[in-house]
Amino acid sequence: MSYYVRRFFTLLLTVVLVLLLTFAVFRVIPGNPALAILGVEASPAQIELLSEKLGTDRPIAVQLVDWFRGAATFDLGTSLRFDEPVAGLIAARLPITLTLALEAIAIIVIVSIPLGILAARRRGKAADLLVSAGTQLGLAVPSFWMGFLLILLFGLTLRWVPVSTYVDWSDSPLLALRSTILPAVALAIPQIAIVVRYLRTTLLEQLSLEYVRTARSKGLGERAVLYGHVLRNALLPVVTVIGIQFGELLAGSLVVEQVFTLPGFGSLLITAIGNRDYPLIQGLVLFIATSVIAINFLVDLSYRWLDPKIKLR
Repeated sequence: MSYYVRRFFTLLLTVVLVLLLTFAVFRVIPGNPALAILGVEASPAQIELLSEKLGTDRPIAVQLVDWFRGAATFDLGTSLRFDEPVAGLIAARLPITLTLALEAIAIIVIVSIPLGILAARRRGKAADLLVSAGTQLGLAVPSFWMGFLLILLFGLTLRWVPVSTYVDWSDSPLLALRSTILPAVALAIPQIAIVVRYLRTTLLEQLSLEYVRTARSKGLGERAVLYGHVLRNALLPVVTVIGIQFGELLAGSLVVEQVFTLPGFGSLLITAIGNRDYPLIQGLVLFIATSVIAINFLVDLSYRWLDPKIKLR
C-alpha cells in the first residue's frame, strides 16, 4: 500500500509543479498583458479595466494564491473572447477531443498488437518485412498530412464517410462514429507504427530468455508459450508506451481537429491564441498537462494488475 501512497503524493507534487510553471510562463512575458491584448491604441482606462479583470494589477503572491485556489475549485477564470467560464468551455469541448483520443487508442491496440506478434513470430520473413515497411511509412507521415490523404481517399473519392461534418453522439451514435473515425485513424497510424516496432522488439527479447526454453522443454507448444507467458511480460513496457501516447493524442488531436474542422480543443485553442485570450490558453494548457500526469499515474498502477508477480516498491 505504501507504493500507491507514494505514487499519489508524487502525482500531487507534479500537479503543483505544473500549476507553478503554468502560472510563471504567463507572467514572464515582457510588458503588460492587457496592453498586449488591447493593442497600443487602447486608452489607459481600458488597460486598467482589463488589468483588473485579468488580476494582473495585484501583487504576484496574491495572483499565485488565487490561481491555486481557482485550480483547486475548477475556477480557471473567464474567457476574454467568449465571456464565459474557462472551465465550462473546456467541459463543453472535452467530449470531442476525448472521443478522438479514445477511438485512436482503441485502433492502436486492435491493430498494433496482432501486427507486433505477427512480425515477431515471422522474424526475417516476408510478413515481418512487410510490417516493418508499413511502420516506416507510418512514422514518416505526420498525422495532419495523413488526415488530408484520408479525406481525399475516403471522403472525397470513395465518399464512404462525411468530411468536415461533426455529429454529436447524443444525436446519432452511428453518424458520430462516421464523423470521427477518419481523424481517429489519422491520429492512430503514427502511434501504431511505434507500438508495433516496440512490441516486436520486446517479444523477441522475451523469446530469447531462459524461462521460454524451460517452458518449451516441458512440452508446451509455441502458441501456449507465446500467449500464456511471453505476451504478458512483453506487454508491460508496451502499456507504458500506450499510456504516454494517450497524452500525446490529446495534444496531437489539436492539429488534426483543425484538418477535419471538428469543434474540439483544437479550434478552441486556435481561437484563444488568435484573440490573445490568456485565461483560456492557460486553462487549456493546465488541463492537458494534468491529464497526461493522471494517465501516467494510472499506467503505473496497472503494472500489478498485468503481472501480480511484480513487487511494487
